[in-house]
Amino acid sequence: MDAADLKTLFAEVNKRMTATLEHVRHELAGVRTGRASVTILDNVYIEAYGSRMPLNQVAGLSIPEPTLIVAQPFDPSLLGAIEKAIRSSDLGLNPANDGKVVRIPLPALTEERRKEMSRLVHRLSEEGRNQVRQVRRDANDRLKKFLKDSSISEDDEKKGLDEVQKLTDSFISKIDELQKKKDTDLLGH
Repeated sequence: MDAADLKTLFAEVNKRMTATLEHVRHELAGVRTGRASVTILDNVYIEAYGSRMPLNQVAGLSIPEPTLIVAQPFDPSLLGAIEKAIRSSDLGLNPANDGKVVRIPLPALTEERRKEMSRLVHRLSEEGRNQVRQVRRDANDRLKKFLKDSSISEDDEKKGLDEVQKLTDSFISKIDELQKKKDTDLLGH
């Protein structure tokens, strides 16, 4: 065991925590705030050509005004399927098609709905923080095992535990920031 092995461990910890952060960022992007954003439709799948496809692969999405998303199908025969998939998603949207495009008006969020969305943001953020802490636990267990196997010195173990904690603090802080920003978008404070 040498410094290179510890570097490998830290690189793996960093990679896993980064993946968790990106997952949280993606999940939060799908939470609807008052403004239109095509990312809220990322989890809408359409039955097309015998398989389930993400909406953004079967239609061009645009935001002609702040509270409207327009889906322009690449294949007009998918209009109905697109409308149906959006309607049956848990986004609470009421799309309408005019024979050419699907218009998706975004209703104003009620205070109750904003609070609900905020609770979802907090839950998704907490899941992310727990994942980061799990990565920390795994890394710390490996460092303790290295020490027990006499692969590293107590000093190296201590430095390793400190480094893992620094990474943990950094990623939890980034998740906190994402949560705060999303809450500000939702609740306006």
